Amino acid sequence: MQINVERHQARRAALNARLPAGLLILPTARVKNRSNDSDYSYRFDSSFHYLTGFGEPEAVLVQVLGDQPRSILFCLPKNELREIWDGFLFGPAAAQAQFGFDEAYPIDQLDARLAELMAGQPRLYFPIGADEKWDQRILDLVNVVKSRARLGLSAPTEFVDVRAAINEMRLFKDPHELAIMREAGRISAEAHLRAMQAARPGQFEYEVEAELLYHFYKNGSRYPAYGSIVAAGANATCLHYHENNCRLRDGDLLLIDAGCELHGYAADITRTFPVSGRFSGPQKDVYQLVLAAMQASFDQVRPGVPRIAYHDAAVRTLTQGLIDLGVLHGSVDGLIESEAYKQFYMHGTGHWLGLDVHDVGEYKIDGESRRFEPGMVLTVEPGLYFRPPLADSPAHYVRNIPEHFLHLGVRIEDDLVVTADGHDNLTTLAPKTVADIEAAMAR
Repeated sequence: MQINVERHQARRAALNARLPAGLLILPTARVKNRSNDSDYSYRFDSSFHYLTGFGEPEAVLVQVLGDQPRSILFCLPKNELREIWDGFLFGPAAAQAQFGFDEAYPIDQLDARLAELMAGQPRLYFPIGADEKWDQRILDLVNVVKSRARLGLSAPTEFVDVRAAINEMRLFKDPHELAIMREAGRISAEAHLRAMQAARPGQFEYEVEAELLYHFYKNGSRYPAYGSIVAAGANATCLHYHENNCRLRDGDLLLIDAGCELHGYAADITRTFPVSGRFSGPQKDVYQLVLAAMQASFDQVRPGVPRIAYHDAAVRTLTQGLIDLGVLHGSVDGLIESEAYKQFYMHGTGHWLGLDVHDVGEYKIDGESRRFEPGMVLTVEPGLYFRPPLADSPAHYVRNIPEHFLHLGVRIEDDLVVTADGHDNLTTLAPKTVADIEAAMAR
């Protein structure tokens, strides 16, 4: 992807405008070991990447905040021998020029230069508590500055978690981000369609997962945004099922929760469909109810509406539907108040989406559900899960679940961006109605 210097410079300038004077220290993610001398594929810290666009490990952004702001990158030095083994490195000089930093230095100079940069600063901004080793390292450097008090140097006295300010910026996607997320949604939706058309009784869940990953990679996404859930039959009642190693049986529903990551941005789609290509009567009843809950939620996603409203709409629709299906008994209001519906719908209706699949941003402001604003991106994902109650489940839980619903799990999920006059669905290409799913799977 082409480097856009101005975009990341503008974000750093916007952050500078949000915060009182001080010194920002923001490291990227560490390389994580998988086993022995083998590491996991590297993935940068999302907020670091949001402000820099720089994707190499062992890098730190230092930003002097105030009337004369400066952005400084510390990164791995250019090392041709290391590049033989591990690949290309920008090095400080090229990184400064190509990513628009005011200064750049080798990472081994970080501590010495930080001690100098801290002197005279009233406050430090860093992700407090995110990494114990970094917390201690920064405190040790503050003590170094304090030890030089006789030289007239003062150490920062205020420590601020910078994540709140960055998270609020990241919550609102600009047109460039939305373009990437639309493309991620398109690729992911096409992958779901491919999985529907490839799934057959007798296959293993991981064979269907392979179809998803193939389509991601083939279309420029090198990684899934999260571990794909490919859950057949009763496995679909486990919300974070990850084994993906069971055989698909004729008559099963197959729940797939999967999305690609493109240029760091996530898509997150769930579809549930019959392995045989046609829904049974009970499967269709449950599926249509979940789809109705999704539509009720969609109706609440527009500017000015409290975010909690779309969850409440799903809960009310699902609760009424469970009464209509003979699973729950009582009034809708009473069952919601007692949370009886949570036996079958125990999670929220969605989350923010962006550089992280569960993206950053506050859900409440001053204790009240924040209201939707244009540029927010969120998932809508109602579901129903029918599994035998645990022995210590609340007394009001249903003990005799109708046999034709038992072990069914249905979830449907799309990605929406809030627009000036409502919302736009980024993932419509994945078939969703009963008719469209059965038509897509017709053999």
